[in-house]
Amino acid sequence: MTQKPFSQACENNKHAILAVLNRYLRSPGKVLEIGSGTGQHATFFAENLPYLSWQTSDLRENHPGILAWMHDYPGENLLPPFELNVANDNWNLSGFGGVFTANTAHIMSWDEVVAMIKGVAASLDHEGYWIIYGPFNYAGQFTSDSNVRFNEWLKAQAPHRAIRDFEALCSQAKAAGLSLLEDCSMPANNRCLVFQKEA
Repeated sequence: MTQKPFSQACENNKHAILAVLNRYLRSPGKVLEIGSGTGQHATFFAENLPYLSWQTSDLRENHPGILAWMHDYPGENLLPPFELNVANDNWNLSGFGGVFTANTAHIMSWDEVVAMIKGVAASLDHEGYWIIYGPFNYAGQFTSDSNVRFNEWLKAQAPHRAIRDFEALCSQAKAAGLSLLEDCSMPANNRCLVFQKEA
Protein backbone atom coordinates (compact mmCIF):
# COMPACT_ATOMS: atom_id res chain seq x y z
CA MET A 1 0.00 0.00 0.00
CA THR A 2 1.28 3.46 -0.92
CA GLN A 3 2.15 5.68 2.04
CA LYS A 4 -0.51 8.30 2.66
CA PRO A 5 0.54 11.70 1.27
CA PHE A 6 0.04 14.67 3.57
CA SER A 7 -0.66 18.34 2.91
CA GLN A 8 -0.45 20.74 5.83
CA ALA A 9 -2.61 23.20 3.90
CA CYS A 10 -5.40 20.61 3.69
CA GLU A 11 -5.10 20.02 7.41
CA ASN A 12 -5.26 23.76 8.11
CA ASN A 13 -8.29 24.60 5.98
CA LYS A 14 -10.51 21.52 6.27
CA HIS A 15 -12.64 22.76 9.18
CA ALA A 16 -13.27 26.15 7.57
CA ILE A 17 -14.29 24.51 4.30
CA LEU A 18 -16.50 21.98 6.10
CA ALA A 19 -18.43 24.86 7.68
CA VAL A 20 -19.32 26.09 4.17
CA LEU A 21 -20.18 22.62 2.89
CA ASN A 22 -22.47 22.11 5.88
CA ARG A 23 -24.51 25.16 4.90
CA TYR A 24 -25.25 23.96 1.37
CA LEU A 25 -24.78 20.20 1.03
CA ARG A 26 -27.52 19.23 3.48
CA SER A 27 -29.44 16.63 1.52
CA PRO A 28 -28.41 13.05 0.68
CA GLY A 29 -26.88 12.78 -2.77
CA LYS A 30 -23.69 12.61 -4.81
CA VAL A 31 -20.83 15.09 -4.68
CA LEU A 32 -17.99 15.18 -7.21
CA GLU A 33 -14.60 16.41 -6.01
CA ILE A 34 -12.41 17.70 -8.84
CA GLY A 35 -8.73 17.32 -8.03
CA SER A 36 -8.83 15.23 -4.86
CA GLY A 37 -5.06 15.62 -4.43
CA THR A 38 -3.77 13.83 -1.37
CA GLY A 39 -7.19 12.45 -0.47
CA GLN A 40 -7.24 14.20 2.92
CA HIS A 41 -10.16 16.46 2.14
CA ALA A 42 -12.19 13.60 0.66
CA THR A 43 -11.86 11.37 3.71
CA PHE A 44 -12.51 14.22 6.16
CA PHE A 45 -15.59 15.49 4.33
CA ALA A 46 -16.97 11.99 3.72
CA GLU A 47 -16.63 11.23 7.43
CA ASN A 48 -18.32 14.45 8.49
CA LEU A 49 -21.02 14.39 5.80
CA PRO A 50 -21.95 10.69 5.95
CA TYR A 51 -25.24 11.17 4.06
CA LEU A 52 -23.28 12.18 0.94
CA SER A 53 -21.67 9.87 -1.59
CA TRP A 54 -18.28 11.55 -2.13
CA GLN A 55 -16.80 10.82 -5.57
CA THR A 56 -13.06 11.51 -5.85
CA SER A 57 -11.26 12.34 -9.09
CA ASP A 58 -7.78 13.42 -10.14
CA LEU A 59 -4.96 12.77 -12.55
CA ARG A 60 -3.97 9.12 -12.53
CA GLU A 61 -0.63 9.70 -10.82
CA ASN A 62 -2.47 10.91 -7.70
CA HIS A 63 -4.78 7.90 -7.43
CA PRO A 64 -2.47 5.73 -5.25
CA GLY A 65 -2.32 8.41 -2.55
CA ILE A 66 -6.09 8.90 -2.58
CA LEU A 67 -6.60 5.14 -2.36
CA ALA A 68 -4.17 4.97 0.58
CA TRP A 69 -6.35 7.40 2.52
CA MET A 70 -9.46 5.46 1.47
CA HIS A 71 -7.89 2.24 2.75
CA ASP A 72 -8.07 3.52 6.33
CA TYR A 73 -11.56 5.00 5.98
CA PRO A 74 -14.23 2.72 7.49
CA GLY A 75 -17.27 4.23 5.78
CA GLU A 76 -18.83 3.23 2.47
CA ASN A 77 -19.70 6.71 1.17
CA LEU A 78 -16.22 7.52 -0.18
CA LEU A 79 -15.78 6.37 -3.78
CA PRO A 80 -12.47 5.53 -5.51
CA PRO A 81 -11.06 8.11 -7.90
CA PHE A 82 -11.47 8.18 -11.62
CA GLU A 83 -9.36 10.12 -14.10
CA LEU A 84 -11.01 13.40 -15.08
CA ASN A 85 -9.54 15.59 -17.80
CA VAL A 86 -11.35 18.89 -17.35
CA ALA A 87 -10.41 19.97 -20.89
CA ASN A 88 -12.60 17.26 -22.44
CA ASP A 89 -15.68 18.70 -24.09
CA ASN A 90 -17.95 16.00 -22.69
CA TRP A 91 -17.33 14.62 -19.21
CA ASN A 92 -20.36 12.33 -19.57
CA LEU A 93 -21.24 12.94 -15.91
CA SER A 94 -24.58 13.88 -14.40
CA GLY A 95 -26.70 13.58 -11.30
CA PHE A 96 -24.47 15.43 -8.85
CA GLY A 97 -26.06 17.60 -6.20
CA GLY A 98 -22.72 19.26 -5.58
CA VAL A 99 -19.27 19.69 -7.07
CA PHE A 100 -16.33 20.72 -4.89
CA THR A 101 -12.82 21.70 -5.87
CA ALA A 102 -9.95 23.20 -3.88
CA ASN A 103 -6.77 24.86 -5.10
CA THR A 104 -7.18 23.78 -8.72
CA ALA A 105 -8.06 26.91 -10.72
CA HIS A 106 -4.62 28.47 -10.28
CA ILE A 107 -2.90 25.23 -11.35
CA MET A 108 -4.90 24.89 -14.57
CA SER A 109 -4.60 27.11 -17.61
CA TRP A 110 -7.39 29.65 -18.02
CA ASP A 111 -8.81 27.64 -20.93
CA GLU A 112 -8.98 24.62 -18.63
CA VAL A 113 -10.74 26.69 -15.96
CA VAL A 114 -13.36 27.73 -18.52
CA ALA A 115 -13.76 24.10 -19.59
CA MET A 116 -14.07 23.03 -15.94
CA ILE A 117 -16.88 25.52 -15.38
CA LYS A 118 -18.79 24.19 -18.40
CA GLY A 119 -18.23 20.60 -17.24
CA VAL A 120 -19.39 21.42 -13.72
CA ALA A 121 -22.57 23.02 -15.03
CA ALA A 122 -23.34 19.99 -17.19
CA SER A 123 -22.69 17.56 -14.31
CA LEU A 124 -24.85 19.32 -11.70
CA ASP A 125 -28.49 18.68 -11.04
CA HIS A 126 -30.77 21.71 -11.29
CA GLU A 127 -30.17 23.93 -8.25
CA GLY A 128 -27.02 21.93 -7.43
CA TYR A 129 -24.02 23.69 -5.90
CA TRP A 130 -20.50 24.32 -7.14
CA ILE A 131 -18.13 25.19 -4.30
CA ILE A 132 -14.62 26.32 -5.22
CA TYR A 133 -11.87 27.12 -2.71
CA GLY A 134 -8.65 29.00 -3.31
CA PRO A 135 -7.06 32.44 -3.68
CA PHE A 136 -8.62 35.00 -6.02
CA ASN A 137 -7.84 38.49 -7.23
CA TYR A 138 -10.45 41.26 -7.12
CA ALA A 139 -10.63 44.04 -9.72
CA GLY A 140 -7.29 42.75 -11.02
CA GLN A 141 -5.58 43.29 -7.67
CA PHE A 142 -3.93 40.85 -5.28
CA THR A 143 -5.49 40.73 -1.83
CA SER A 144 -2.23 40.24 0.07
CA ASP A 145 1.55 40.29 -0.27
CA SER A 146 1.59 36.54 0.33
CA ASN A 147 -0.66 36.04 -2.69
CA VAL A 148 1.71 38.14 -4.80
CA ARG A 149 4.56 35.85 -3.79
CA PHE A 150 2.44 32.76 -4.35
CA ASN A 151 1.52 33.94 -7.85
CA GLU A 152 5.21 34.50 -8.66
CA TRP A 153 5.94 30.97 -7.45
CA LEU A 154 3.11 29.58 -9.61
CA LYS A 155 4.44 31.36 -12.71
CA ALA A 156 7.91 29.97 -12.02
CA GLN A 157 6.47 26.45 -11.96
CA ALA A 158 4.57 26.88 -15.25
CA PRO A 159 3.70 30.04 -17.22
CA HIS A 160 0.02 29.11 -17.56
CA ARG A 161 -0.52 29.06 -13.80
CA ALA A 162 -1.86 32.09 -11.96
CA ILE A 163 -4.28 33.24 -9.28
CA ARG A 164 -7.55 33.82 -11.13
CA ASP A 165 -9.69 36.94 -11.18
CA PHE A 166 -12.94 36.69 -9.25
CA GLU A 167 -14.87 38.74 -11.80
CA ALA A 168 -13.68 36.67 -14.77
CA LEU A 169 -14.56 33.43 -13.00
CA CYS A 170 -18.03 34.72 -12.09
CA SER A 171 -18.61 35.88 -15.66
CA GLN A 172 -17.81 32.43 -17.05
CA ALA A 173 -19.94 30.78 -14.38
CA LYS A 174 -22.88 33.03 -15.16
CA ALA A 175 -22.57 32.21 -18.87
CA ALA A 176 -22.74 28.51 -17.95
CA GLY A 177 -25.90 28.97 -15.87
CA LEU A 178 -24.26 29.16 -12.44
CA SER A 179 -25.22 32.02 -10.10
CA LEU A 180 -22.97 33.23 -7.28
CA LEU A 181 -24.61 32.75 -3.88
CA GLU A 182 -21.79 33.49 -1.47
CA ASP A 183 -18.18 34.68 -1.38
CA CYS A 184 -16.75 33.51 1.93
CA SER A 185 -13.55 34.81 3.51
CA MET A 186 -11.29 31.92 4.50
CA PRO A 187 -7.99 31.55 6.37
CA ALA A 188 -4.63 32.42 4.77
CA ASN A 189 -6.07 34.92 2.24
CA ASN A 190 -8.23 32.32 0.51
CA ARG A 191 -11.90 32.42 -0.46
CA CYS A 192 -14.70 29.91 -0.84
CA LEU A 193 -17.12 30.73 -3.65
CA VAL A 194 -20.53 29.07 -3.77
CA PHE A 195 -22.47 28.94 -7.03
CA GLN A 196 -25.86 27.38 -7.73
CA LYS A 197 -27.08 25.96 -11.02
CA GLU A 198 -30.07 27.92 -12.21
CA ALA A 199 -33.34 26.03 -12.34
